[in-house]
Amino acid sequence: MAQSILAQEPQVEIEGAGDKVTARLAGHWIAENSERVESLAAEITGGADQHRMIIDLGRVGRLDTLGAWVLDRTRHELGERGLAADFANASPEQQILLDEVAYRGFQEQKVVKRSKVIDFLVDVGKTVHEAGRDLVGGVAFLGELVSALLRVILNPKRFRGTAVVNQLEQIAYRGVPIIVLISFLVGCIISQQGIFQLQRFGATPFVVDLIGILVLRELGVLLTSIMVAGRSGSAFTAEIGSMKMREEIDALRVMGLDPIEVLIVPRILALVIGLPLLTFISSIAALSGGGLTAWIYGDISPDVYLSRLKAALALNTFFVGLIKAPFMALVIGIIATLEGVAVEGSAESLGRHVTSSVVKAIFMVIVLDGLFAMFFAAIRY
Repeated sequence: MAQSILAQEPQVEIEGAGDKVTARLAGHWIAENSERVESLAAEITGGADQHRMIIDLGRVGRLDTLGAWVLDRTRHELGERGLAADFANASPEQQILLDEVAYRGFQEQKVVKRSKVIDFLVDVGKTVHEAGRDLVGGVAFLGELVSALLRVILNPKRFRGTAVVNQLEQIAYRGVPIIVLISFLVGCIISQQGIFQLQRFGATPFVVDLIGILVLRELGVLLTSIMVAGRSGSAFTAEIGSMKMREEIDALRVMGLDPIEVLIVPRILALVIGLPLLTFISSIAALSGGGLTAWIYGDISPDVYLSRLKAALALNTFFVGLIKAPFMALVIGIIATLEGVAVEGSAESLGRHVTSSVVKAIFMVIVLDGLFAMFFAAIRY
């Protein structure tokens, strides 16, 4: 038994004759004996003091990929020293493995040194190219979505009302608590900071104007859109991406169903309907939080607070925030579903696209809010 185990151990005998050195290998050159294989390979490299090295595999019992890779690496190291190294007496199976290892090129690639400035410009160019590609893909996807909506309008029987109601429950109804809580707290913070700053000028009552205009025009819709992008947008990407990984979307096509009509149209319709409702609730919650803080810190009673709100706000102030909501919902829905469709067959791809969906949606929401701000300022609305 001990002799059998010893026969499996990788061994090497190095003999010199004339202008060549022969390394006779024996035993099992496999991954289980990796440490021994590495040490013997070092002996072969160090024992080559002639012009030619013959690596004899006649007595090698087993050879796996690791052993073949170590031997091929040893041959390359000898070649770099100007010594010719060849394999001899290899079995057909061993020769195939050695040829495959040599063909695959396991040698380390040389690192090409480049300028950091050039690398930075390359990264910028790649980022701009990817942004342009995403823009073109988003416009094309929007066209497919509009086409699907037209088909549903022309044939109302294809409209999936149950799916829309289910998505409305997930997006709007179940999102109310977190939206109300965050908006209420943000309203309190704005009111408190506004009071502390305006007190120095004796203009504490103007905090009501600040809260009302800021919340209704900008903050209500922006907070809601960011929360929906992080909550519902990521859910859309994860759901559609999981279906893509399990080939359920391909199964829908095989069944003769359009995945855009079945999966995407109900979600985006629910977003377009639900986000304005959540924006209204968010604005009310923020105004309530601001009023409570103004009462505590600024000694502004609720009656005075409501009367000043009524005097400071016009109907257009309310509509400015509400008009933005459907457009932001459309952007969030398109990005989320497009990223979900782009998921490949791995969990890593799913996680990457979910992260990309949230980041891109929040970025585009802020950009869209800025564009609307410039537009309303230009028309003095």
